[in-house]
Amino acid sequence: MGNRGGALHNDSREIVRQFKSRRWITCLLESKGRQRSVMSPGSYTELFFLDEAVAFAVGHRPCAECRRERFTAFKSAWQRRVEADTEAPLRVLEIDTELHRNRVDSRGRKLTWEAALSSLPNGCFVRIDGSAYLVWDDALLLWTPERYKKRESRPSSLTVTVLTPRPLVQCFRQGYEPERHVSWRAL
Repeated sequence: MGNRGGALHNDSREIVRQFKSRRWITCLLESKGRQRSVMSPGSYTELFFLDEAVAFAVGHRPCAECRRERFTAFKSAWQRRVEADTEAPLRVLEIDTELHRNRVDSRGRKLTWEAALSSLPNGCFVRIDGSAYLVWDDALLLWTPERYKKRESRPSSLTVTVLTPRPLVQCFRQGYEPERHVSWRAL
């Protein structure tokens, strides 16, 4: 589950904006016994993803509260990707600001980029012939909202549209592996 910094819906539970702030996070479905009603008036809008890899593809990062261990691993990969001085504190605001510049343009449209498929690490999402695929090892996993549906061999020479924002791809190169939905195992 995730959110984009606040309410994206109105009192009639209609989506009226794509995001409220630069803070796009992924949370646990259950944490500290909290109970919520989806799209409560005046509260943040819950977003649901198949898995963490999908959440990253649209530009979310792990929550620092309910997913502390994943956030710490992510933050370490982020620091390694920028070769930051590990003694200088990395602020979440810096991460969220850079992610936002790489996820949507000034009109709120998703930013994508082109890359050689062979150059991409595990965890990236790409678009090929109008479909979304998760890149993992020597395979492409066809994504559907319910599950990964099909496993295809990863072509050796193909340029693709990358859906995952660049800074997140760089984190994957630094060792952060996003969690995948269990459906990939059946392929």
